Amino acid sequence: MGADGTHSLVARHLAGGPTSSSAGIVGFSGRTAAADLGPRERRRLGPRSGMVIAPHGAALYVGFLDPVGNAVLDAPEGRCAVTTGPTYIWGAMFPESAETDAFRALREEHLRDALLARFRRHGWTERPLEVIAAADPGSVAAFRFNAAPSRVRDLAPWPAGRITALGDAVHATPPTAGMGAGAAIRDAAGLLSHLCDVTDGSCTVPVAVSRFEADMRVRGSEVLILAMRTVRWILATGTPVGAAVVTAAVPVLAAANRLRRRR
Repeated sequence: MGADGTHSLVARHLAGGPTSSSAGIVGFSGRTAAADLGPRERRRLGPRSGMVIAPHGAALYVGFLDPVGNAVLDAPEGRCAVTTGPTYIWGAMFPESAETDAFRALREEHLRDALLARFRRHGWTERPLEVIAAADPGSVAAFRFNAAPSRVRDLAPWPAGRITALGDAVHATPPTAGMGAGAAIRDAAGLLSHLCDVTDGSCTVPVAVSRFEADMRVRGSEVLILAMRTVRWILATGTPVGAAVVTAAVPVLAAANRLRRRR
């Protein structure tokens, strides 16, 4: 069974070639301690997550993480994590280009400063960029996003047998839906459930794998469709028409949001 990620050797062997290709966008992420932000920005961001897609193909996601203060599950004593206090995990996304390719060669504060310069060049103000400017330089990194085909019939395109794959090895998903890891966990649970039918004698391994793959194709397609919808929005705003539409729409949406809050 191959659960070896986007560039899976197992899935490539089964499919006879790559199971994913470039999604068309590049991501850059970092980690910013809440204490390193000003009081005003901490209040504005709050303990929540959100993403904005702006003109010229620029998107910024900011998510709140407090694994100690907001722990959901009991953890063993002596656990170790890089993130311990209230922290904002952010991700900047741009369409792939020669400039973003050059960014991927940069590291730490050089990469952080290049991202800030790009956002500023496209009209972003300092307030939403504070979370990037205050980031731990050592946490800033670049990622190339891959995506599998979103059609059900194109996922796991091989005859069912005793070897299979799951997660990003089959349905590589950009993080734009926040569901990729969850889909892989769901795949694993589904495979285990179907293999249990083998132990009770109700089916053979190839039959169990075939049933698992049929379910996985549908689930993977659903997640990919959601993730690629956001990717297409980011790419669309990078065109002259898309940038103009977003520029005109943002003030209207902002005004509507202010009215909603007052109510």
